[in-house]
Amino acid sequence: MTDERSAPGSGGVLVVGGGISGLTAALEAAEVGNDVFLIEKNPYLGGRVAQLNQYFPKLCPPSCGLEINYQRIKNNRKVRVYPMTEVKSVDGSAGNYQVTVETKPRGVNNNCTACNACVEVCPEERANAFNFNMDKTKAIYKPHDHAFPMKYAIDMSACSKCGKCKEACKYDAIDLEMEANTFTLDVKSIVWSTGWNPYDPAKMDNLNFASSDAIITNMMMERLAAPGGPTGGKILRPGDNKEPESFAFVQCAGSRDENHLEYCSYICCMATLKQITYIRAQYPEAKVTVFYIDLRTPGKYEKFREKLMSDPNVFFVKGKVADIIPSDDGGVTVIAENAVTGEKVQEKVDLAILATGMQPAANQGMGLTIDSNGFVVTDEDKAMIAAGCAKKAADVVTTTQNSTAAAMKAIQASRR
Repeated sequence: MTDERSAPGSGGVLVVGGGISGLTAALEAAEVGNDVFLIEKNPYLGGRVAQLNQYFPKLCPPSCGLEINYQRIKNNRKVRVYPMTEVKSVDGSAGNYQVTVETKPRGVNNNCTACNACVEVCPEERANAFNFNMDKTKAIYKPHDHAFPMKYAIDMSACSKCGKCKEACKYDAIDLEMEANTFTLDVKSIVWSTGWNPYDPAKMDNLNFASSDAIITNMMMERLAAPGGPTGGKILRPGDNKEPESFAFVQCAGSRDENHLEYCSYICCMATLKQITYIRAQYPEAKVTVFYIDLRTPGKYEKFREKLMSDPNVFFVKGKVADIIPSDDGGVTVIAENAVTGEKVQEKVDLAILATGMQPAANQGMGLTIDSNGFVVTDEDKAMIAAGCAKKAADVVTTTQNSTAAAMKAIQASRR
């Protein structure tokens, strides 16, 4: 599997998005004999799951599930993978689509051995979006420690084309003049597994996200706790690297709000409870306060919630946060009204975590039907199938289940 495979063939299934959803759909379709084209806009596969520290149900690191899928991709010649590639247009109809896609220049070819010699001599830096800009990489960079394909990429917007990386590379893997490649895929059906983005916390004025390094999002918390994150897995306050002694989680940050995301994002309550386990592992005596509207921990996760609620240093306050005010010492004060007692609560903490909701990634045009919340609606008559969090807000288990179903629908729709 590489992004420089032979010229595209025809027929089969196109899967748009290479996160856990797209990987599942692509493999399920390929392993029953279908040709599959898998495109992904990032230089690596794995999507949001790759950014997690752990995920349910077993609290595994992302390498656990993703590595298995990567091996399945490597071993299956029915799947062609195109990283750094996006759909530009869709023409035709069910059973006979012509999809124009564009692969952006990576600046690095298949000779790359990930030896890191190029990074050592690169003089330019860029903000590291994988770690939500909490650290930097060089302009030529390894996307992350478990990236697949394990191949470096160049951020052309940060590269000065000084040529030092090319001089340092013993394998002739650097091509600073690489150009974008536009081509057409002829496919019978399309699975849209374009995933989700964290809701922009800056849109919630009262939460003052940009005003303090002591206010982060739940996905930033995942990266802080991850061994490959900006702090090597140590949960430290961005900016001054203080070891926090107190934490506050702000639930439904943007979700269930007619001014932002009107729906429940499904995973936020469980994500917060999971992240309390991260805190407790590193800071056994830290105080944790959770401000919530409702706690939604369906089915088997009830026992997980009950265990954490019995922790004497974890406090749950039913009430929506009205304001977060930065303090001179680097912390913040979280202000809310306790909906049970009617009292005004002011909680001073070292670090506040906003449980921001899941917003479907842009899926406009391309002949798609989009609901009022931005999710893709499956249209089997058009052989346009929604999968994963492009279809609805969901956890990893639900995502893989509906992506398996999406693969089957794509196969059936292409044979009508």
